[in-house]
Amino acid sequence: MSRIETTFAALKKQDRKALIPFVTAGFPYADITPDLMHGMAEAGADVIELGVPFSDPSADGPVIQKAGDRALAAGIGLVQVLSMVRTFRERNSTTPVVLMGYANPVERYDQKHGAGHFVRDAAAAGVDGVLIVDYPPEECEAFATSLREHDMNLIFLLAPTSTDERMAQVARVASGYVYYVSLKGVTGAGTLDVGQVEAMLPRIRSHVSVPVGVGFGIRDAETARAISRTADAVVIGSKIIQLIENEPHEKVVAVAAQFLRTIRKALDA
Repeated sequence: MSRIETTFAALKKQDRKALIPFVTAGFPYADITPDLMHGMAEAGADVIELGVPFSDPSADGPVIQKAGDRALAAGIGLVQVLSMVRTFRERNSTTPVVLMGYANPVERYDQKHGAGHFVRDAAAAGVDGVLIVDYPPEECEAFATSLREHDMNLIFLLAPTSTDERMAQVARVASGYVYYVSLKGVTGAGTLDVGQVEAMLPRIRSHVSVPVGVGFGIRDAETARAISRTADAVVIGSKIIQLIENEPHEKVVAVAAQFLRTIRKALDA
């Protein structure tokens, strides 16, 4: 079993829900990410999603786009992101790490380093899962197999507009968990409709056997707790980015950790 699968299995036995924070690698400071990851894990994060900066992030709203631009300006690319994960693994061997990003950096990495090197290097660094926003499931079977051979999971997005056929396609290749995008639009957009999420999750589970996380629009403890009544995990990204974007270096970890502790408390209440 992968670290992600082990984590969700343990949470299920404890009747607890997973807290999955997202941060952009290299934001708001190029050297902050490993310490920020440790702070989030210590505050109760069960899985950490690490955004790979990219110049054209089609699924991300202005908040995460801006974070990615700052990280790119600081020289952060996929090579640096893998180095951050390796540094994190020096002190934490249990918290799963998922890289979330786009096809271009991954394919460019293999062009530069050789076919298959991304999967091998990600596994060696301690990555547990990969979510490539613009990889359609029908074109990912070989990639999914390669990841599984290295004890990593391929995670997919589902949306309010996903058809039953699309859910079935995702179910054939997804592992670890699926990420349900609760809003029509980009990250950080709109107001989350808890009732709509509650209605959609049984439909997703009729196709998908892995846990279902919900994100895009969860900004506070109250909403996180409401979503956790039906979801297996809550994913929070834009709110964390907003909280830390203007903090001085020495306060970034504490601010993120304090916020996540309020979410963890709500989920466990």
